[in-house]
Amino acid sequence: MHVEPTGGLSQSAWDSPFWNEYTETLPRERLNQLHLGRLQNLVRHCYQNSPFYRERFDAAGLKPGDIQSLEDFKRKVPLTDKSDFIQLQAESPPYGPTQALPGAFWAHHAETSGTTGVPLAIPYSMYDTVRYGESWVYGFWALGIRPSDRFYFAFSWGNFAGFWSAYWGVRRLGGQVISGGGLNTEGHIRAIERLKPTVLISTPTFALRMAAVAREMGVDTAASSIRYTYHAGEPGPTALPQMRRRIEDAWGAKAGELLGIAEVDAMAPGCPLGDGVHVNEMNVFSWSLNPETMEETGEGEIGENVVTSYVNNAQPLLNYRTHDLVRRRSTCACGRSWDKFEGSVLGRTDFMVTVRGTNVYQSAVENVLGGMDGVSDFYELVLERKDENDVMFVRFEPEKSVPGGEWAALSESLGDRIAETLRVRLEVRAVEPESLPRYDLKTKRIIDNRPEEFRRVLDR
Repeated sequence: MHVEPTGGLSQSAWDSPFWNEYTETLPRERLNQLHLGRLQNLVRHCYQNSPFYRERFDAAGLKPGDIQSLEDFKRKVPLTDKSDFIQLQAESPPYGPTQALPGAFWAHHAETSGTTGVPLAIPYSMYDTVRYGESWVYGFWALGIRPSDRFYFAFSWGNFAGFWSAYWGVRRLGGQVISGGGLNTEGHIRAIERLKPTVLISTPTFALRMAAVAREMGVDTAASSIRYTYHAGEPGPTALPQMRRRIEDAWGAKAGELLGIAEVDAMAPGCPLGDGVHVNEMNVFSWSLNPETMEETGEGEIGENVVTSYVNNAQPLLNYRTHDLVRRRSTCACGRSWDKFEGSVLGRTDFMVTVRGTNVYQSAVENVLGGMDGVSDFYELVLERKDENDVMFVRFEPEKSVPGGEWAALSESLGDRIAETLRVRLEVRAVEPESLPRYDLKTKRIIDNRPEEFRRVLDR
């Protein structure tokens, strides 16, 4: 039997950068009409079926019929936060009174992956999993990945929602799933050699760690079968261009990224131009606010992303504060009409530190670190409290090839580069190679040593 390499699609559809050109290029007026109708239905659904939202709406004097515009939704629907749901789940496990679907509809249990604090439990209906998976496909397709590709998951398959949703995405695309569950790093390398997948799914830092371990094993990952790497879970190739270069050089592959929030959706697949992510406006409604004034921010201004998910019908999220700082644009040269976040997430409201009047963001420091020769991929940004001010210093591992006698000069050069780029000087300290923790999933970059009263939650 002859099988067409395009799986029955026309060649033009196979080569198109769009998974669904119609939805990805809808005019803004039409997108806003869709949003309003969906938000009105969602508010009604939550009021009728979720004790949590009914209590919130009643306290705010809000009835479902009050939402007559997008501005009504932004201003009248109370903001929610992860801490709300964590508290309710602790009082009434596993999910609290936030549910809006009966338990008979719960098809999958997952949890958030924060490296500090209590994880948020997330129930998904079968419908939710299909819609959630679709978000990954938009990004896969834009990068060049197709149903003929074979996906290797360097993932433990625990309760972490992120790469379960990637699995749903591969099933939706029609690609082949190859599980690396239960294997250590060396085992992943051997499995890739033996099974010859074409796509690597992992966190970005773990992709670099795998490449480093492979070199020690005498394996050249750049000569492997991997043609694409795709990442989520922490800042990656879009937010950190130097990381993109390192991953692509290490694997001889094209690297992509998706911005996801486990309890919300794989909400923003990467732009094919590689300079940002597009909000999947089929699955979420999103706007930005100034976290200090609580006023909506305009185009091109940095603000906190606030989202409402159309995907999580079992545990709805309305006007949900993400604490992610983004710069929103309404147009893009790639042709997509969905809102774009330049550079993905620029920082977190709780990752920003003001040092001598200058706002310092994690991603900005990481980009400087990634561009320095002799600096490895392992480092930490340490927050402390000194003289009534927040301070940040950088702790990094030099490359093994850098002699110990050169560490001081390397630290000084890195400090100069940070000062030149960010217009603020941070203390930089070199530590012994392989002395910082290694992580197989989400890497912990921020170490908060401030007194308890000055800390905020550093993970979703």
